[in-house]
Amino acid sequence: MPIALAKIAVFVLCLLPALLLAGQMLLGDPGPDPVEHIVHETGAWTLRLLLLTLAVTPLRRLAGWNALIRFRRMLGLYAFFYASLHFASYLLLDLGAFWRQLLVDIVKRPYITVGFSAWLLLVPLALTSTNAMMRRLGRHWQRLHRLSYAIALLGVLHFLWLVKADLREPLLYAAVFALLMLARWRPRRLNDRS
Repeated sequence: MPIALAKIAVFVLCLLPALLLAGQMLLGDPGPDPVEHIVHETGAWTLRLLLLTLAVTPLRRLAGWNALIRFRRMLGLYAFFYASLHFASYLLLDLGAFWRQLLVDIVKRPYITVGFSAWLLLVPLALTSTNAMMRRLGRHWQRLHRLSYAIALLGVLHFLWLVKADLREPLLYAAVFALLMLARWRPRRLNDRS
């Protein structure tokens, strides 16, 4: 499949969860707590896309799929899109746009603190993801975008601290994150003495 068609397919696949969620809310059965469903789904897709974005480099190294690099920016921007939907749905639907309560939650609830911190750290990554910003920032661009590791860790912590009973889903994301970090680690060779 040509890259242009593959990019269109990935674009549509990444947008599909949002469209399905909107369809559920407008046409289908949103469940007993629609707000909780929206907040959970947008948060879950944020984490999935963050981890998928982090998986690009290890997959390139291990499988030799160099074409994957062309999709990393799109995956990262979709992670920001879902994170913004997650934040907006929490603020607007759950809190009723009550900003003061948001500030109280950020200060008093650790899982809100780390979740909000992750979203804040995603903002500069989204703003600097254009080719022009890559050229303007030069080597600093890569340093800035290494924040994605911390963002994913904060996202996993946010989910772990949020869940009260069934930890299977957040622990699965934690395990995937740990595996991705291990896959990025390259031990020094014995003959490298630098």
